[in-house]
Amino acid sequence: MNPAKAGLVLAARHGRLLLVLGLVAGVTLPSVAVAMRPWLQELVAGLMFVAALRIGPRQVLGSLRDLRQVAGLALIYQIGVPVAFWVALTGMGLAGTTVATALLLMAAASPISGSPNLTVIAGGNPAPALRLLIVGTALLPLTVIPIFQLSGDLGDTSAVFAASVRLFVVIMGAAGAAFAVRHIFFRDPEPSTIAAFDGLSAIAMAVVVVGLMSSAGPTLSTQPMVFLMWLGVAMAANLGMQVLAFVILGRTVFRNDKTAFAICSGNRNIALFLVALPASVTDPLLLFVGCYQIPMYLTPILMKRVYSRAT
Repeated sequence: MNPAKAGLVLAARHGRLLLVLGLVAGVTLPSVAVAMRPWLQELVAGLMFVAALRIGPRQVLGSLRDLRQVAGLALIYQIGVPVAFWVALTGMGLAGTTVATALLLMAAASPISGSPNLTVIAGGNPAPALRLLIVGTALLPLTVIPIFQLSGDLGDTSAVFAASVRLFVVIMGAAGAAFAVRHIFFRDPEPSTIAAFDGLSAIAMAVVVVGLMSSAGPTLSTQPMVFLMWLGVAMAANLGMQVLAFVILGRTVFRNDKTAFAICSGNRNIALFLVALPASVTDPLLLFVGCYQIPMYLTPILMKRVYSRAT
């Protein structure tokens, strides 16, 4: 085994540690985080490329029945869940607050681009996560319409439509390029090659999180109690949705893929709305987005005991 491949295999073995180091760098190196923000789209494309290269087109596509079931799950996640959030928040008198807006947008978003990578590190099969990511992103321009109409104060859906279409193009372009590379160079990869892909995936995620934490570090140093409040909201929403999905899906046709789909349930691409909605809506949410990365990247550690039951 050549040194580069051996290094990537070593990174795969310590994937959870790499995610923690990425979070620490994002909080302690704010200038680096700010400098990386303009490159987030390219970094997301890189994540998708690595995930698709590791999985391959045959596992991603699955059968027509699989795609129909995944489409139904995407509709539940991106319409049913945010509607339930809206009803609960309205009943508690929180409608229109920053917390309500953050939770509603989080619940309405499609899974994060790194969900297959997180699934690998958590010990699950990443193919269903990538399948749900692609289907959910494709449906997002349609699923956001009823949620925005329901809320009435989130802005113009046309901007979200355009941004989600751009994201879908990026995802499909990265996946298509990865499938071509896999077909040409890695038709039947050895286990050590798959492990090297896993290590590359962990490194890529550790790099991406630095750019997503640009607002967390300064707030932690100047307003620690505000930071802790938003961190509590993000942890409860993210991990709570994962646990709930894992338990419910274990009693459905998705029980064999419940780890991947539970990770997708709690880890949503709320960052998409930062480039699609007006600053008056998104600026108050930047701290939540930064805090949201913490349970996201700690998922393989915090949820290890839960997901080990499935593996």
